[in-house]
Amino acid sequence: MSIFGRTSVIFDLDGTLVDSEPNYYAAQREMLAEHGVDYTWAENEQYVGISTQETLAIWKDRYGIGEPVDELLADLDRRYLALARAETHVFPEMRKFVEQLHGAGVPMAVASGSSRAAIEAILSGTGLDAHLTTVVSADEVAHGKPAPDVFLAAAALIGADPADCVVMEDAAPGATAAHAAGMRCIAIPYVAAHADAPAFASAGLLLRGGQAEFTAQAAWDHLAALTRP
Repeated sequence: MSIFGRTSVIFDLDGTLVDSEPNYYAAQREMLAEHGVDYTWAENEQYVGISTQETLAIWKDRYGIGEPVDELLADLDRRYLALARAETHVFPEMRKFVEQLHGAGVPMAVASGSSRAAIEAILSGTGLDAHLTTVVSADEVAHGKPAPDVFLAAAALIGADPADCVVMEDAAPGATAAHAAGMRCIAIPYVAAHADAPAFASAGLLLRGGQAEFTAQAAWDHLAALTRP
């Protein structure tokens, strides 16, 4: 057992561990342009935290795209992975936090709305797979965030009680999912304007300034406070 007792930590990937949104946006904009859609960054912010599969289903209806979701997902993954393999930025304090947790023997998992192929490519390309070996994609559960399914599946894989899990999240749907799963949450909003979203009000620690405010030490101290007798 770690110094934090039975506490386990479950990380969202995109916008939390890594700044993948610019690559996703570039891939999405490129794909949608081929369907005659001029997709903007402001529009993209509406989908932060929603699984890729669910986003594509919305686009099919909104933009009248004929291809099946699974074909669109394969197309988007291909475009995204080409960009992600070239460069994906890991938030330095998040890498430090992961390394500290690993060193302390704290069980960890990644639960993401991205496809498994995208998750594994990012973890491998950034070296995070050395410490984060348990992965769940929203594609592998019945419902993506804000449903709790992906977090509950991750907890089951690492043998953790949901009440003992702390979720690291950047998006309101993820914070909602953590709360629905009966888990605590450290929220680091990727989009600053979303910091006032009601979903973040339930977070045990809300860093309104996002990654600019997050430090491994602050997160470590929060876990320590949660497990203090």
